[in-house]
Amino acid sequence: MANGFSVNANRYDPYKNFKFRILWDNKPVLGVSKISSLKRTTEVVKFRSGGENSIDHKSPGRTSYEAITVERGLTHDPEFEAWASKVHTYEGDSVMDLANYKKELTVEFMNERGQVAFRYFLHNCWISEYTALPDLDANANAVSIESMKIELEGWERDLDTKEPDEGA
Repeated sequence: MANGFSVNANRYDPYKNFKFRILWDNKPVLGVSKISSLKRTTEVVKFRSGGENSIDHKSPGRTSYEAITVERGLTHDPEFEAWASKVHTYEGDSVMDLANYKKELTVEFMNERGQVAFRYFLHNCWISEYTALPDLDANANAVSIESMKIELEGWERDLDTKEPDEGA
């Protein structure tokens, strides 16, 4: 296991970052081209002890989970906008969907063969920013991207997802 792989002992290269999918309502979201990193930060609480107050002692404080950004090419699929509209629409606060604006999401990270290598569950997710149309530029030659910033209250790795057997 010196190479970091226990099932695939002949593998030396780490996983690439281009095979992934995100699921909500237990269905893959089609066309997603980019998901930002999963990141959590724990604050450091410094304190001093009487008699030993020339150094700081440190202990963990509050933990926060950074929002993720999800991007995909612009299509006629209304799912991004429909979810974003549960938080706020042009009609105002009276139509906010307080019961259904949060979702549980799953991010699956795969090896080159498309086998799931890591799975993360994202909890109590909701959209804080939604970009319906990108900057429009007649001189550009690019795909139009819609995006959303998803706030979350935590994530956890699915420990039941084991290293896939790439020789099978």
